[in-house]
Amino acid sequence: MRIYIILLLGLVLLSCNEDSKLENEIAKIEANFTVERFDKAFSNVKPRDLPKLKEAYPFLFSKHVPDSVWIYRINDTLQDMLLNEVENSYSDFENIKQDLTGLFQHIKHYDKTFSIPRVITLTNDVDYRNKTIVTDSLVLIALDNFLGKDHEFYQNIPRYIAANMAKNQIVPEVAEGYAKKYTFQTNRKTLLDEMIYFGKLLYFKDVMIPFVSDAEKIGYTQQQIKWGEANESPIWSHFIEKEMLYSTDSKLPSRFIADAPFSKFYLELDNESPGRLGQYMGWQIVRAYADTTGEDVMSILQKEPEEIFIKSKFKPKK
Repeated sequence: MRIYIILLLGLVLLSCNEDSKLENEIAKIEANFTVERFDKAFSNVKPRDLPKLKEAYPFLFSKHVPDSVWIYRINDTLQDMLLNEVENSYSDFENIKQDLTGLFQHIKHYDKTFSIPRVITLTNDVDYRNKTIVTDSLVLIALDNFLGKDHEFYQNIPRYIAANMAKNQIVPEVAEGYAKKYTFQTNRKTLLDEMIYFGKLLYFKDVMIPFVSDAEKIGYTQQQIKWGEANESPIWSHFIEKEMLYSTDSKLPSRFIADAPFSKFYLELDNESPGRLGQYMGWQIVRAYADTTGEDVMSILQKEPEEIFIKSKFKPKK
């Protein structure tokens, strides 16, 4: 038994050393960029200077919107309030920039063709469905969606959504935008398909933003992530016993995948549970697959759900 424990500890230490070596190599990758504060520029612009701003950021100004609309926004007191709140919360963006640098360095390590994007901050009238936008060349971050869960601007937004409208969700949101670009899956018909799909997105965050906590990656509180960890076995048993994994029931994603105040088992434990537990369980399956196969993250993102599930040999924590 002692020999077994010593060998196990040796393997753990070896793995930690390899991870540390990899992270040191990734930290040396060049990923220079400037955060362009369009929100600040718009806050300070005068109507006569609008053409210059449009020239610098043509993709932010629709040709179908006349200048009169933008001039109205420049003079609008509600816009002033919004921009002032953003400025108060984000006068210093350095810590977030460092984490975005880490994200870009990790992506560049795994995708040699990756080009560092322009990173632009702005506001979008608290359109929380579009908090961040990621394209091949741009990352847009609407800072008015990250002012803190209890901000007065969010009083009419459901609490479970406002819970993730906080500063610590900016980098996970951007990482998820990239995860969606890299992830491929032929089918998303069954609950298992959906679980694995979102599990891939979360595993991408494991690899690309390892400096972020598991709770922040999935948008849980520490209490919620601990609840998920403590209840993996009964959650899994419920999915198996109710034959949910291969079900195409259209109600299942809304019960276990979509944003919600809690997951819907239709049991007493519902009110204790966090929402999106299907995503959480899919994450654990993809992690198990990665541990079992040792495959590269970019390869895993392309695998079909059935292969990941079978080869993962997933067993929930007891």
